[in-house]
Formats: sequence, structure tokens, C-alpha cells
Amino acid sequence: MEEKVMIKLDGLKKYFSISKGLLKKSTTFAKAVDDISLTINEGEIVGLVGESGSGKTTLARVILNLTKKTEGTVIIDGIDVSKASGEEMKKLRSEVAVVFQDPAANLNPRQTVESSIMRPMIIHGVPKEEARQKAKGVLEMVKMDQRYLDSYPHQLSGGQLQRIAIARALALNPRIMILDEPTSALDVSVQAQILNLLLDLQEQLNLTYLVITHDLNVIKYISDRIAVMYLGRLVEFGPTSEIANNAKHPYTRGLLDAAPVLDPNMRNRKKELMTGDPGSLIKIGPGCRFCDRCRYVTEECRTTMPEDTVVAPGHQVACFHPLED
Repeated sequence: MEEKVMIKLDGLKKYFSISKGLLKKSTTFAKAVDDISLTINEGEIVGLVGESGSGKTTLARVILNLTKKTEGTVIIDGIDVSKASGEEMKKLRSEVAVVFQDPAANLNPRQTVESSIMRPMIIHGVPKEEARQKAKGVLEMVKMDQRYLDSYPHQLSGGQLQRIAIARALALNPRIMILDEPTSALDVSVQAQILNLLLDLQEQLNLTYLVITHDLNVIKYISDRIAVMYLGRLVEFGPTSEIANNAKHPYTRGLLDAAPVLDPNMRNRKKELMTGDPGSLIKIGPGCRFCDRCRYVTEECRTTMPEDTVVAPGHQVACFHPLED
């Protein structure tokens, strides 16, 4: 049976205009998202990775229609977001949930946990008593005792706050969850608990996840496929095992080599760490975005943007000279 596509991005672009000069006659553009095409199937976990400033969060905001796209299409569960009617947008807002990096910043300090979980349901017209019962149910789903319903955010730990954020996201029975750095502010042991919880919920509810992070170890643990983003463009995309063990783009290999090695048997493996700083989204040349930091750069890389090349089933890379095993 053919897999159902839950998120489809086609030629997606988001440029931010920057005016220069006293009279602001000169305008340049920061190409935060530049020609991204991507599909995420139902029940799939896709990890989006890249350094800070690569455009990951901007891409998520465009998918959620919090930031208007410049060009391209975003189709969620068969609905074109830019052409959606009011009724369709209401449907999408209940189908797509978000979990942010800092849950404490997204919970009202003056509201109890119960009120915070109930709020999205009340906004969507769920009767108060039904919302209260649902709040108890989702708190149980994230493995928290119901006594926490009367707690305030400042009384909870970071891991507990993240569980509350996940419970609130589940309140409207979503089909898609976008998780922006869901574990980066947590201790390592708590990270593992939250990741296992997310995996359990995904299997139990057949959820579709887009997980945004800079932590390759998190992505390797949780995702089915990995998309690697650098300065607004996807440079590599494929199955997690392929990317983790057979990365073809120098940037992906650099990210993997920069991540802490958790496997004792891999600690003697030779690493090729990246040099230089991430480039600018404003001063972009005609060639590969990574060319100024790449040790394998050629003149072709500096003058021509590489097209996506399929190097293995489901594994594509935007590079003129894919790395050998």
C-alpha cells in the first residue's frame, strides 16, 4: 500500500529583505530557506539537523504558517497551506502540534498545569468539563501523576516542564508534531527519558514527527530519516543508518565527527573536524554554500550550485564530489 504523505515541501523559499543606506534604496536578501523540497510520510520521524543559523527554525515557522513563505508550496495532509480556507486552517491547527525548546518560556507562570493544558482545547471550542478530563488523560500519557495538575511552572523541573509541553501538544489529538530542540535544555539522563517517551507516543498514536536539533546523537537515536541543512539549503537527505554510517557530504561528515562519541568501539576512529565559521546568509556566492569550509573544494564548487544526486536508495546528496566510504 502506498504511504500517505503528511508534509510535502516543494521549492520552498523564505527570503528576508534587508535595506541599506540612509535612504534605503539598496536592498539585499537573507536567504534563510532556499529551494527546499522534502516529503514526510505518515508515522515517520524525520530529523532536521544543522548548525545554528542554518535556517532550521525558519523552515519550521514557514511550515506552520507563522512566517509567510517567499515562494514554493507547503502541503500538510493534502491541504495547501497558502490556499487553505478558514475551516481547513482550523483543521490544520488541531492536526499539527508544536513543542518548543524552552517549555518554561511557553507556559504562563500564573496558570496551573491544568489550565495550560486546557487552554488550546477551550480555544478550539471544547467544553470546559471535557477539556478537564482530557487534561487528566494526556498527563497520564506523558507518565506524570495527576497531582501535578494544580502545580505552577516554577514548581517543576526541566524534564517535568517538557512533559507538560508534550501533554499540551497532545490535547487536540494531533497527527503531526514539530519538535524544535525538544531536549537541548535537559540533562543527558532526562533527555533519554523524554526521547523514549516521544518514541512510545509516536508508536502508540501513529504520529508523524519533524524533529529539529543540532545534536546528531539525538537524531540517530530517534529518527527514521535525516535531513541535513546548511545555510538555507538541504545538502543531504536519507535513511538514518545511511547518513550515520555512510555520509556523503563533507558537511554531514563534519557534523558527525564533531558529535560526542558514545560507542567505546568507535573512539579511535579518525575524525575530520570542520574549520572556519558558518557563512553568511546574505553574502552568498553562486556555488555550493559550503565551499569556503570544504577541504575537497574545486573551482566547479565555487561557481555552480550542485544538484541533488541519488547515491543509494532514498539517499541523496547535493555535492559534486560525494565522499567515499
